[in-house]
Amino acid sequence: MTEATKEGVDDAGDDADREVVEHERAELREFIKGLSPDDIKSGGWFTKLIAQGLRSYTEKVDWQYLQERYKGVPADAIVDQRIKMAARYAALEGGLSAGAYSAAIVATLGSFGGASPATVPAAVATFMVDVAYITRLQLRLAYDIAVLYRVPLDLSDPDDMWKLIRVAFTIKGGEMAREGVVKAVPVVVRPLIKRFYSGAVLNAAKSLPIVGKFLLQRNVIKIGIPVVGVPLAVVMNRYTTLLAGRHARAVFRNEARVIELAQRLSKRSQHPELILWVAWLVITADHKIADDETLLMRHLVRLVRDQHQVIDRQLEHVVDIDPAEVWRRLNAEQGDLSDVLDAADLVAAVDGAANGLEKAVISELRDRCRRD
Repeated sequence: MTEATKEGVDDAGDDADREVVEHERAELREFIKGLSPDDIKSGGWFTKLIAQGLRSYTEKVDWQYLQERYKGVPADAIVDQRIKMAARYAALEGGLSAGAYSAAIVATLGSFGGASPATVPAAVATFMVDVAYITRLQLRLAYDIAVLYRVPLDLSDPDDMWKLIRVAFTIKGGEMAREGVVKAVPVVVRPLIKRFYSGAVLNAAKSLPIVGKFLLQRNVIKIGIPVVGVPLAVVMNRYTTLLAGRHARAVFRNEARVIELAQRLSKRSQHPELILWVAWLVITADHKIADDETLLMRHLVRLVRDQHQVIDRQLEHVVDIDPAEVWRRLNAEQGDLSDVLDAADLVAAVDGAANGLEKAVISELRDRCRRD
């Protein structure tokens, strides 16, 4: 392929992408027109955006839908392509929005939190199309990534919805800046990215309007700080979407890893009920429960119930597990217990290398599993 041909292909791709972005911006302009000033100031726009732009999307997009589009491609590769595509769309939208931002709008929105939307409709509309576009894009991207890694999300469940929101917008103390992911962006943009994510803790009781206010306040930075020679809305949209996508990939890929482990433990086990007790004994051995350990136990209980029809009401009500109860159950079993030992080793390693207390429990378990 000649350079001229390559350029022609690239231009055609850019034109198609721009057409998609412009169509979605037009759709969102209609959405913004339907908002009241109070919707914007209170953050209620976010609740309406989810109702309008996420639920209908999730009804259409599932694992089979994405697999049809990327037949035979491993999940990791598809996720990478979805992140790059979303970042490309975000940059294009940023360029279109940047052209509409004037010095007057920047001055008005610099103090957006205290401004009255009713008195500055043009400024608010320009800003809101940009914010709504990126918000919806990043939510859908995080959802796509969860679907591709086969992480179950029921968006009619408030807990699952909150989980998606938290992952999509990295709501947890600005961890993107702390995790060093910012090194992946150009030096000139790093201070802005760090400022964008700084203080990102959201103290809200899963309140969608509060999330809406939080997102408005965070996005003002894109037009409130000039960067010499760099269209700020373009680079901020692109790199915040890249970082949000990479964060979603890390979270959901890790959860997929834990689910895969739970599936392996349940499928291989000849002693499903005992496996639950041993797993919980190992997890609580050091008197600390890591997030991955909680996640593993939740999925393991679900899979043992679904695959083996085992529901252990006694374990469900345990507060402090008694090792003697586990050893009693162990002694009651006959035959080979190698599956139990293997499970203990895998459970101990789910959040990293086993520590001394976990190793001590596994050592005693090994001794007790020996059959003379």
